[in-house]
Amino acid sequence: MELEYIPGETCLELKALKYYYLDFRNKGIFYEAVTNHILDELIAACNPRWMRVTGRFAARGGISSVIVCETGHKPV
Repeated sequence: MELEYIPGETCLELKALKYYYLDFRNKGIFYEAVTNHILDELIAACNPRWMRVTGRFAARGGISSVIVCETGHKPV
Protein backbone atom coordinates (compact mmCIF):
# COMPACT_ATOMS: atom_id res chain seq x y z
CA MET A 1 0.00 0.00 0.00
CA GLU A 2 1.06 3.51 -0.74
CA LEU A 3 -0.44 6.44 1.15
CA GLU A 4 -0.38 10.11 0.20
CA TYR A 5 -2.26 12.72 2.18
CA ILE A 6 -2.43 16.33 3.25
CA PRO A 7 -3.11 16.21 6.98
CA GLY A 8 -5.72 18.20 8.79
CA GLU A 9 -5.32 18.47 12.56
CA THR A 10 -4.08 14.88 13.02
CA CYS A 11 -1.23 12.87 11.46
CA LEU A 12 -0.86 9.09 11.22
CA GLU A 13 1.88 7.24 13.08
CA LEU A 14 3.88 5.06 10.67
CA LYS A 15 4.34 2.09 13.03
CA ALA A 16 0.60 1.94 13.75
CA LEU A 17 -0.11 2.24 10.02
CA LYS A 18 2.22 -0.69 9.29
CA TYR A 19 0.43 -2.92 11.79
CA TYR A 20 -2.93 -1.78 10.44
CA TYR A 21 -1.88 -2.84 6.90
CA LEU A 22 -0.59 -6.20 8.16
CA ASP A 23 -4.00 -6.93 9.65
CA PHE A 24 -5.37 -7.32 6.09
CA ARG A 25 -2.81 -9.92 4.95
CA ASN A 26 -4.90 -13.02 5.55
CA LYS A 27 -8.39 -11.64 4.97
CA GLY A 28 -10.35 -12.87 1.97
CA ILE A 29 -11.33 -9.56 0.42
CA PHE A 30 -11.25 -8.15 -3.12
CA TYR A 31 -8.46 -5.70 -3.99
CA GLU A 32 -10.89 -2.88 -4.74
CA ALA A 33 -12.83 -3.47 -1.53
CA VAL A 34 -9.77 -3.49 0.71
CA THR A 35 -8.34 -0.34 -0.88
CA ASN A 36 -11.66 1.52 -0.42
CA HIS A 37 -12.04 0.17 3.11
CA ILE A 38 -8.56 1.40 4.09
CA LEU A 39 -9.25 4.84 2.60
CA ASP A 40 -12.58 5.12 4.45
CA GLU A 41 -11.10 4.09 7.81
CA LEU A 42 -8.05 6.34 7.50
CA ILE A 43 -10.24 9.32 6.60
CA ALA A 44 -12.38 8.61 9.67
CA ALA A 45 -9.26 8.28 11.86
CA CYS A 46 -7.41 11.47 10.93
CA ASN A 47 -9.79 13.69 8.90
CA PRO A 48 -7.21 14.76 6.27
CA ARG A 49 -7.65 17.62 3.82
CA TRP A 50 -6.91 15.17 0.97
CA MET A 51 -5.89 11.49 0.80
CA ARG A 52 -4.97 8.87 -1.81
CA VAL A 53 -4.43 5.15 -1.17
CA THR A 54 -2.74 3.06 -3.86
CA GLY A 55 -2.74 -0.72 -3.57
CA ARG A 56 -0.13 -2.58 -5.62
CA PHE A 57 -1.02 -6.25 -5.57
CA ALA A 58 1.23 -9.13 -6.66
CA ALA A 59 0.43 -11.24 -9.68
CA ARG A 60 -2.11 -14.02 -9.29
CA GLY A 61 -2.77 -16.09 -12.34
CA GLY A 62 -0.42 -13.83 -14.30
CA ILE A 63 -2.39 -10.65 -13.54
CA SER A 64 -1.14 -7.93 -11.21
CA SER A 65 -3.36 -5.06 -10.08
CA VAL A 66 -2.91 -1.44 -9.10
CA ILE A 67 -5.95 0.09 -7.39
CA VAL A 68 -6.09 3.84 -6.64
CA CYS A 69 -8.70 5.49 -4.40
CA GLU A 70 -8.74 9.13 -3.34
CA THR A 71 -10.95 11.68 -1.62
CA GLY A 72 -11.40 14.03 -4.55
CA HIS A 73 -9.23 16.75 -6.04
CA LYS A 74 -5.85 17.47 -4.46
CA PRO A 75 -5.82 21.06 -3.22
CA VAL A 76 -3.06 23.24 -4.60
